[in-house]
Amino acid sequence: MTILGSGGCGSRGGDGRPDWAALRERMVETQIKSRGVRDPRVLEAMRTVPRHEFVPEAWRAEAYRDSPVPIGDGQTISQPYIVALMTELLEVGPGDRVLEIGTGSGYQAAVLDAMGVEVYSIEIRPSLCRKAAETLKRLGYDRVHVRCGDGYGGWPEHAPFDGIVVTAAPERVPDPLLEQLAVGGHMVIPVGTFYQELKVITRTETGFEERSVIPVRFVPMTGEIERSPGG
Repeated sequence: MTILGSGGCGSRGGDGRPDWAALRERMVETQIKSRGVRDPRVLEAMRTVPRHEFVPEAWRAEAYRDSPVPIGDGQTISQPYIVALMTELLEVGPGDRVLEIGTGSGYQAAVLDAMGVEVYSIEIRPSLCRKAAETLKRLGYDRVHVRCGDGYGGWPEHAPFDGIVVTAAPERVPDPLLEQLAVGGHMVIPVGTFYQELKVITRTETGFEERSVIPVRFVPMTGEIERSPGG
């Protein structure tokens, strides 16, 4: 949820209403492509998914700004660039299965669905979980399966996953999530407390490889992770 700049949502159609498609195109060109995201499937999904539908009405005019936007319950929808970057780092495509920890508004899951990915998403906050599930269903993102609960243990009955994306920051990577990552798959996860790094963890035939990408600021992961020493 790193804030890297600001940008308004000034495009309007002839009837005075926001031109959402033009705003999405501007978002992709000025916030995402300009920062190095190149995967055409990711760019097309970001152009297609109506981000404004995933934020409360009071914040809808801010939906395409270059920053996080509140979605209620003390949570935010991540900055567009961060969503695009995390999606690109997963390196997934049509037919792959991704586990998402932290459904939030449902926007990240919708972007993956738009790329043909099957998404299993878990949200610990009941009100956000219900709202995200309703929004995803209303908009026709039927490849997303939402579960309300603690994501620490993952979704083992549908493992292994080709990718895992985590949208809240634990102090350490949960062991159950590592176990549910397929060989060759990538986990994209912010790790840390006040200082956090966005990491990519790749499962190999013999173990795990890890690399840091950029510093970020996400809300902390809550639930079982807080009570489980050592991961």
